[in-house]
Amino acid sequence: MTTINSFRPPWWLPGAHLQTLWPHICRRLPLVQLIDERLELPDGDFVDLCWTQKKSDAIVVVLHGLEGCIRSPYVMGIMSAIDQAGWQGVFMHFRGCSGVHNRRPRSYHSGETGDLNFLLKTLAQRYPGVPLGAVGYSLGANALLKYLGEDDNEKHLTAAVAVSVPFLLAIGAERLERGLSRFYQRYLLRRLQHKITSKFRTMTSPVPLDSIARLNTFRLFDDQITAPLHGFKDVDDYYSRCSSRQFLKNIKLPTLIIHAADDPFMTQAAIPASDELAETIQFELSDKGGHVGFINGNLPWRPNYWLEKRIPEFLQTFMDH
Repeated sequence: MTTINSFRPPWWLPGAHLQTLWPHICRRLPLVQLIDERLELPDGDFVDLCWTQKKSDAIVVVLHGLEGCIRSPYVMGIMSAIDQAGWQGVFMHFRGCSGVHNRRPRSYHSGETGDLNFLLKTLAQRYPGVPLGAVGYSLGANALLKYLGEDDNEKHLTAAVAVSVPFLLAIGAERLERGLSRFYQRYLLRRLQHKITSKFRTMTSPVPLDSIARLNTFRLFDDQITAPLHGFKDVDDYYSRCSSRQFLKNIKLPTLIIHAADDPFMTQAAIPASDELAETIQFELSDKGGHVGFINGNLPWRPNYWLEKRIPEFLQTFMDH
């Protein structure tokens, strides 16, 4: 079911790019006390977790976007909101995103669900009977929805929320080559290029890195680096197999998707139609909001981060029962 959500941008933050960039430039991060954990994976690698300290009878897993980490503003914001709701939050860094290079040549990508599946199985075994929720942003939202729609995973979740999803990866890559959105592409690619070259100074790279600085679009980078590093034939194989839109019909779990039509990371052509959604999905689409923005409030010095109210509001029904 697709509905129009209650979000409305304020007069002082009207545009998609302002909504997207404001938290990264202006937000003071909430103070949340965290406990670190390194989770060893079956293939000999690891992911780093961050837990809120408050013990609870309900746990919410948080997944970040491309090159995000625990210090990303939206991550600290939702971890604080989870804590205030009386639940325990656990944030999972995708491989190599915690500031420490992971051990194996492979990294992470938009369709990586194996590590999430292992984490959820681990939590279900540690805390039997405890409700588990999940919140994913951008790349993490795509991975979360793909996980929920895959047939071969036993689902351990009670409810899920996905925000600013790149439903069709090819459309997202194309959009980031145009207009002001090229700024995001340039920034993120530089981070990815630096991380890859730094990592493979201490281990042999299975992909050639001589021309990595010239891979100046996501399509080129994903074709030459992401796809071969993770066992895909090429960029088209990667994009077609890992785009979450094709998995939405199979989702059996109560799931909220929050998306803005003006998201500068994709076009409206990527937005799924109502008949592509499972009956368990509540799709809230707003005209405005940018990419993981959704900031309102009457005064610039007192902004409200609307997502941090809406997400716990949705999860409350399922986590407290």
